[in-house]
Amino acid sequence: MYHPTLIHHGAVDGVTGSCHQYFFNEQQSVLIDCGLFQGVEQGRGKAGADCAQIDFPLDGIQALLLTHVHIDHAGRIPYLIAAGFQGPIYCSKASAVLLPLVLEDALKMGITRDKKLISGFLNAVSRQLRPCDYNCWYELEGSLSGVQVCFQNAGHILGSAYVEIRHQIPAVDPDQLSGLYKAVFSGDLGARDTPLLPDPTPLEDADLLVLESTYGDKNHQDRKNRQQRLQQVLEKALSDNGTVLIPAFSIGRTQELLYELEDIIHRMQGQVIHQELNWEQLDIIVDSPLAADFTSVYKELKQFWDDEAKQRVQSGRHPLQFEQLLTVKSHDDHQKVVQHLADTGRPAIVIAASGMCAGGRVVNYLKALLGSQRHQILFMGYQARGTPGAALLKYAKTGGYLQLDGENYPILAEVLQLSGYSAHADQQDLLHFVGQMHKAPEQIRLVHGDTEAKLELKKQLEARGHNVVIG
Repeated sequence: MYHPTLIHHGAVDGVTGSCHQYFFNEQQSVLIDCGLFQGVEQGRGKAGADCAQIDFPLDGIQALLLTHVHIDHAGRIPYLIAAGFQGPIYCSKASAVLLPLVLEDALKMGITRDKKLISGFLNAVSRQLRPCDYNCWYELEGSLSGVQVCFQNAGHILGSAYVEIRHQIPAVDPDQLSGLYKAVFSGDLGARDTPLLPDPTPLEDADLLVLESTYGDKNHQDRKNRQQRLQQVLEKALSDNGTVLIPAFSIGRTQELLYELEDIIHRMQGQVIHQELNWEQLDIIVDSPLAADFTSVYKELKQFWDDEAKQRVQSGRHPLQFEQLLTVKSHDDHQKVVQHLADTGRPAIVIAASGMCAGGRVVNYLKALLGSQRHQILFMGYQARGTPGAALLKYAKTGGYLQLDGENYPILAEVLQLSGYSAHADQQDLLHFVGQMHKAPEQIRLVHGDTEAKLELKKQLEARGHNVVIG
């Protein structure tokens, strides 16, 4: 039985730094994703920019296959190119539009703010990009004869995909014809019923399935009534005359939240939240230049929205651009908004990056708001080990301090978490993804999960008769 060689350069001991090298023979291979490490996984014993350096040889790597543009899957691309990679970068068409925004931000945050250097780099990347339609097979360029790739909708963020790789394998018997082998890399699979996005496309078959396991040991609660739960949390929080701060990723989560908030405001027109404040008078503040840019691109890519979202647009509504929505661009305006919300009792909802509170403008909000019981911090996504977000969730239960930039801030604000809004498939989604295959894979390799999540998902899959290994 044929077993391809596979080396994991990230997302094997945790959930960040996704980077997998798939070998067709001893000399030729492809990379699937090239992401940054975050949280306790960030350094793997290294510090600062060293943890982003490419620490494996590039000899024989024919192409990069990108599942989606989140930083933990795409953030090391500048370092990959700086190390000498000049091959094609295959991704979905929507990801090809979004990727330059991500890389520009990554360059500014970690490498340089020189506009000329950044422009030159992005021009180089654009020449390497190979945008692909969903559900179409493409033959890889170069010396890899007969290798084909196909991107299928993964339902995680706009443009996200799982990647199918199809190639010939040598026959065991010299007189036997070689056969076709299919390896599938899930990337990050989305939860079913995610706002704005179609559900993941069913996978028909695979010989090898490399499967994420972020929530392999958990199921998202209240997914069916998550919007109602969100509304209840907001009503309770805003009645205290404070700010509801939602740390959110600029790509995906912010746009889903805006979509849900627009629907709540639409349904609740004329109804009072608190005292004389109506829903349509409530300020929804997006304080992230990158999130604002991505929201603009999301609006331009309506062809990739799900049917419900398209129908709202056709009815004259604007799910990502409504009257109550305010965006904060400049740093000066950001500082003024933070101070205003800390000093006044005006209710507001603020969406700010980063989603794990590991940097970005959300940090300034935390410093200003954590010390008052008027405010609420609402988490709606996964918090990786070692991130400030994970620490805040932990210490809020016992009453304690959160350390930010070397200083301790008392946690007096209410800290809440809604699991139904996770952009990741939960255990039932992952089992459903595998279970709907027409033919069981020869092997399932689990990656992108903490140890407990991978072990539990392995147990569940093995109980259903699958051959499972942990990557």
